[in-house]
Amino acid sequence: MEKRSALYALLVFGSLLALCFVFLYFLFSALEQKGEQGWGSGLGPRIGVVELSGTIMDSKDVVGQLHELRKDNSIKAIVLRIDSPGGAVAPSQEIYRAVLRAKKDKKIVCSMGTLAASGGYYVAAACDKIYASPGTITGSIGVISEFPHVQGLMALARVEVDTIKSGPMKDSGTPLRGMTESEKKFFQAFVDGVYEQFLDDVSAGRKIPKETLRPLADGRILTGKEALAHKLIDELGNLEDAIDGAAVLAGQKGEAVPVFEPKKRGSWVGDLLRGATQGAIEAAQPRGSIEVRDPRL
Repeated sequence: MEKRSALYALLVFGSLLALCFVFLYFLFSALEQKGEQGWGSGLGPRIGVVELSGTIMDSKDVVGQLHELRKDNSIKAIVLRIDSPGGAVAPSQEIYRAVLRAKKDKKIVCSMGTLAASGGYYVAAACDKIYASPGTITGSIGVISEFPHVQGLMALARVEVDTIKSGPMKDSGTPLRGMTESEKKFFQAFVDGVYEQFLDDVSAGRKIPKETLRPLADGRILTGKEALAHKLIDELGNLEDAIDGAAVLAGQKGEAVPVFEPKKRGSWVGDLLRGATQGAIEAAQPRGSIEVRDPRL
């Protein structure tokens, strides 16, 4: 009898606990959905908000969100909120192109957060208008490549490596030995080529002559106020100002209603595994990377 009573009590407790979890799940889902709808009266023009934050290593989420918003007839304009020190070259260029494509259907305004530097600024330059706070860190127009060397540690540990390669450049940039002068010249030319692509795109996006832009594009960072003086941005203001500005730019009247694009969420187990895998890949990467990123930020 006592065992049956204990089992019944355990069953009741488990059922109540499960109900609590279900209740909390729907509660948090409702709160998240409410947060994604933004603020405002709900009667004005709907402005889509896409967030680009952190180091730019992948483009598909932002490109996908821009695609969805430009095809959504209920969205009158788009605000791209950037808070990034930059990142890999190709994803930054892909997002830049996605902004240009979306501009064919909608006005796109950039709102810079704490920082929008290097690749972050690269993407911003494609927008119709750029807002930043006076203290926003921006600029850092340039390309960087870093190649660590570990041959000293290997010598200390008495580890030797034999390299079999198909050509003289196949192991260029390896951390197992220092670079030759010809390899340094090769990578310098490669970085210079990507830098010229960066300048071309910023020049086209901001309508600033390339040679006028070049003196500012030496990797220096600027405040939002300084960037305004050099015409790298258009106006000082926060996210709300950018949302209102996007509505005006699109010829809309009434209080703008931001619609925040929901970030794709996975399970915490999946996030943990993805983070561990990415860390392992980065740790095992034998060569340096070439990035439109500010290493100081």
